[in-house]
Amino acid sequence: MARFSRGSATSRFLCSLYHSSRQTQSPTTALLLGNFQLRQFSNPARAKDEKEAWWKESMEKVRNIGISAHIDSGKTTLTERMLFYTGRIHEIHEVRGRDGVGAKMDSMDLEREKGITIQSAATYCTWKDYQVNIIDTPGHVDFTIEVERALRVLDGAILVFCSVGGVQSQSITVDRQMRRYEVPRLAFINKLDRMGADPWKVLNQARAKLRHHSAAVQVPIGMEENFEGLIDLVKMKAYFFRGSNGENIVTEEVPTNMAALAAEKRHELIEVISEVDDILADAFLADEPISSTDLEEAIRRATIARKFIPVFMGSAFKNKGVQSLLDGVLSYLPCPIEVSNYALDQSKNEDKVMLGGNPDGRLVALAFKLEEGRFGQLTYLRIYDGVIRKGEFIVNINTGKKVKVPRLVRMHSDEMEDIQEAHAGQIVAVFGVDCASGDTFTDGSIRYTMTSMNVPEPVMSLAVQPVSKDAGGQFSKALNRFQREDPTFRVGLDPESGQTIISGMGELHLDIYVERIKREYKVDATVGKPRVNFRETVTKRAEFDYLHKKQTGGQGQYGRVIGFIEPLPEGSSTKVEFENMMVGQAIPSNFIPAIEKGFREAANSGSLIGHPVENVRIVLTDGNSHAVDSSELAFKLAAIYAFRQCYTAAKPVILEPVMMVELKVPTEFQGTVAGDINKRKGVIVGNDQDGDDSIITANVPLNNMFGYSTSLRSMTQGKGEFTMEYKEHAPVSQDVQTQLVNTYKASRITE
Repeated sequence: MARFSRGSATSRFLCSLYHSSRQTQSPTTALLLGNFQLRQFSNPARAKDEKEAWWKESMEKVRNIGISAHIDSGKTTLTERMLFYTGRIHEIHEVRGRDGVGAKMDSMDLEREKGITIQSAATYCTWKDYQVNIIDTPGHVDFTIEVERALRVLDGAILVFCSVGGVQSQSITVDRQMRRYEVPRLAFINKLDRMGADPWKVLNQARAKLRHHSAAVQVPIGMEENFEGLIDLVKMKAYFFRGSNGENIVTEEVPTNMAALAAEKRHELIEVISEVDDILADAFLADEPISSTDLEEAIRRATIARKFIPVFMGSAFKNKGVQSLLDGVLSYLPCPIEVSNYALDQSKNEDKVMLGGNPDGRLVALAFKLEEGRFGQLTYLRIYDGVIRKGEFIVNINTGKKVKVPRLVRMHSDEMEDIQEAHAGQIVAVFGVDCASGDTFTDGSIRYTMTSMNVPEPVMSLAVQPVSKDAGGQFSKALNRFQREDPTFRVGLDPESGQTIISGMGELHLDIYVERIKREYKVDATVGKPRVNFRETVTKRAEFDYLHKKQTGGQGQYGRVIGFIEPLPEGSSTKVEFENMMVGQAIPSNFIPAIEKGFREAANSGSLIGHPVENVRIVLTDGNSHAVDSSELAFKLAAIYAFRQCYTAAKPVILEPVMMVELKVPTEFQGTVAGDINKRKGVIVGNDQDGDDSIITANVPLNNMFGYSTSLRSMTQGKGEFTMEYKEHAPVSQDVQTQLVNTYKASRITE
């Protein structure tokens, strides 16, 4: 007899039939039930197919999408309009909260004040019977981890471009992240109502800079203040958006004055897709007429295969083109079962396992974001397989803990809706489950983990301490919470000054956290001068031979270590590598871990400026021990002193974080800005022209970039803008190294 899981729709249907037939003895119901049972016994395969068809049909009606872009391209405004048209919200509010309300997705006070998105917000809506889960992500480079987390769990994305700004530096970063996580995407060229809007320029930029294989699926009717509507190149119809909020869509034939342009762009669209889709290519080469259905199917195939990116157009602020974009999400982006998701089987040496997205399978869910809510920790989960139910037990594979799901909710920005169960393909949140970002949950029968997320290293540090001593408890509570929520935010203690050091992705990133400590925990904190996270490394091999011998009354200390340190080859994944190449038992094997611990501890603080040493390989070749006086402590101390002894001979250098800076300045200020970059020891690697603006790309040491926004404004009369992101750690010049070492020594003396 075919079996049905207890929570499936089929089993619920059968139970209700069974009970009603028992109570009412209805002949029709009894016959129906009898027929179904008969069919189950006679053809279990058919019953299984019916059940599979049920869940596949429900999965095909789900879309998990993210909206990402450069700063101020209009992502949050676009989400706001999507929620309005799908009936999720009943009035539109603007981003900067001029009306005192602010956009729905920017739920933090700070977000509404500054007019930027800081956290990814999750929401869902229904459009034409499809359930669409949307995550609105930050565009600011300091909040990159929020974008990374969102893309990790999404099946598709919308990349938003500004029709005036075009492809900007953060658009390139976001596109790179989408490639890394193999996310199929649509492009949306926004702000067609602005002065200087040129969607065709943006399309060509995307092809050149992002190497997008893309073409427009729409042509705008009018531009700038005359922007009226759009021509759909697939269906060859014109759409006009009427009504106070553009909610009434009027469909007309293509205007005669635009028929030639529309035909030309449709031909270009077919040609571009034919290059990557064999079925359409055959029809195109045979000169057969291509129907709108054939074209739509070809775009879907090519988009899901990540060989093509359809480009939509519109103006979210002026309420035009958003509904067509929603249709595009349903038509061209994949549903959860059309995307290949892999897990690593921990019980089989991390073998890759394909997840089918089956609600009847065993539970696999990934915690991709944590938030401290009013009712405790809120954990966002993406369910890849199986069903999660309120009150059931789930197992955290990373920690091995078994936890109960006390409350299951669906999120709408900062509001929530309680649900009883959720199946594969959905994004939900659970309360009261203690875990870290990136943990995997299963039902306990399998040991799968989802691949880990790429977390960038922090580049900037600040010393912070609470103004009043009484606020220490709240202060540490805030820091612990932020660390759990955001993997790029690190907290440490300066061993010399005893100050709390917070590290993050940039000035804005750390400023926001200091501000949040003040707002959410009512703790005033004093902030020290920003510090750059330097590193140290060695450039040549150096031998060590150190004997640690201490004789006092009773047991003494004795440990001798011999070996060498050398630089690791370029591109190695580990920062500090320890290798035991000792032959024989000169040092008993139980002391080796203590020696390794000592070396690693010594590498935490180099003797040049006290920053961590990386890209170093430590090899132990020989040593000596004493039957009585040798101990773990003696060998650990021997290792620390041995490292310090040979460190100077290994010609150490200081590494500093170098940022990739992209500047957009009017051409008349190009010389002044380029001169200033050179003064800051920057290297200009690119200079492009974009209309009246110059776009300069340069690699500049972070240490020389403090307060740059103020300098740039004064140099360009407030017309220049810049963005920067971490590129690499590179050696500093000899004069800078001498200066840094002298400053460090002077600070040690004053202490």
